[in-house]
Amino acid sequence: MDTLKVYIITGISGSGKTTVAQAFEDASFYCIDNMPMELVPKVLELPLGENSKVKGAAFVMDMRSQAFLNTFVSGVSALEEMGVSPVIIFLEADTQTLVKRFSQTRRHHPLDNGKNLLDSIKAEKQSMACVRQLAHKIIDTSNFNVHQLKAQILHLVSHDAVCENFMKLNIMSFGYKYGIPVDADNVVDLRFLANPYFVPELKAQNGESDAVKTFVLETPEAKNFLEIYNNLIDYLVPLYKKENKAYLTFAFGCTGGRHRSVAVSRAVFERLVKKGLNPNLQHRDIDRDLKEL
Repeated sequence: MDTLKVYIITGISGSGKTTVAQAFEDASFYCIDNMPMELVPKVLELPLGENSKVKGAAFVMDMRSQAFLNTFVSGVSALEEMGVSPVIIFLEADTQTLVKRFSQTRRHHPLDNGKNLLDSIKAEKQSMACVRQLAHKIIDTSNFNVHQLKAQILHLVSHDAVCENFMKLNIMSFGYKYGIPVDADNVVDLRFLANPYFVPELKAQNGESDAVKTFVLETPEAKNFLEIYNNLIDYLVPLYKKENKAYLTFAFGCTGGRHRSVAVSRAVFERLVKKGLNPNLQHRDIDRDLKEL
């Protein structure tokens, strides 16, 4: 059996296990919530590793399963005998925070059984003490919001060298006559640049042609703009990554989305490729105004 990186996510109810599972999914892990320990070996026998996009497996298990405490230790031992060394992440939070979270979600505690919430939390913490002792990583989520907790997990996973880049960076050109892209995070209006549309020999070409690129990009205004805006991109991208943003789109617009925006988007894209950021490039409206030429 090919060995995948395996994480077990466990801990106290209300401590953020669902958020952590979502972070693992964002990092291209195969995730199963409320997983019985005895079924983990069966899942790992599946050819998950044949999909190059799957970086590993993450299983969420806790006191929702009545057999959890009785099977956890023996289950970890069974995995190790198979040659799998799972990384156990244990999530917890202080009692006040847990009470607040249960109040906000209006969900019942899994150990309710007629007890009040405080007694249920106390009982779970006592029961989970033996599991906590086996954890490789203990995370107190009391002072984390959702984004901070996801960032913590992505940082942990990246240090385990199983994935490299979580944020998808997109560069887009568009035409204002067709509307601003709804998925754009940063929009730049390039209509201050000279327009090749009014140059007869350039009108029928687009911003991917050498002639249009030269016309647009070799002007002092374009050169100054690119220097300033490229510095801004270099500043913003790490900050967006820090905030655990999944997608980041820089959109460059001109009147028809065929000349100026295409040439500038291509220049920005090629620079980011050289920096190893692996961006995507989309010319949304490059051919939409052909009928007007």
